[in-house]
Amino acid sequence: MQFFIGIVPPEEYKHSIMKFQQKWKNHRIMNAVEPHLTLKAQGGLAPDKKWIDEIKKVCKTFPSFSVTISKPEFFGEDILYLSVKSPELLKLHETIIHVVSPSEELIKKYYELKDFIPHITLGKVYYGLSKNDLIEMKALAEKELSPYPTFKVSVVRIYAEVSPGKYKKYMDLQLKD
Repeated sequence: MQFFIGIVPPEEYKHSIMKFQQKWKNHRIMNAVEPHLTLKAQGGLAPDKKWIDEIKKVCKTFPSFSVTISKPEFFGEDILYLSVKSPELLKLHETIIHVVSPSEELIKKYYELKDFIPHITLGKVYYGLSKNDLIEMKALAEKELSPYPTFKVSVVRIYAEVSPGKYKKYMDLQLKD
């Protein structure tokens, strides 16, 4: 079983993203996972779950913070995402990486620490879209998903793989108030 840690946008904006993604009939991302901002990818989150206690400790001492969603961008030509800005988010990401201690190889594989780019994925070629779909999606996202919100993060979510490539909520952890 694989895990990752994320942040869920406010319900209303999450539903706007989902409604937007459903406009593309071949788009299978909704079958994989809800819209989220990845805080810590799978690397180092072992099936034994011993790392969960360390994440709980981090969350108990890390204060709530704000995140600002921003314009759509591309990773290469195959992934479209909404960019995210927050210095505190970067600090929480670093703190979690340090307590989980994944190998350098896993940090590189999952684009963490200096390679970490906070984002919310809108679409991927992997999930059934063409590169042209993504270009069309970007133009439409700028109109339909703006104005982009700023929201307070007070909870992080651990996701568990429930079947190959499909993730569901495993546990929510409250940040320090």
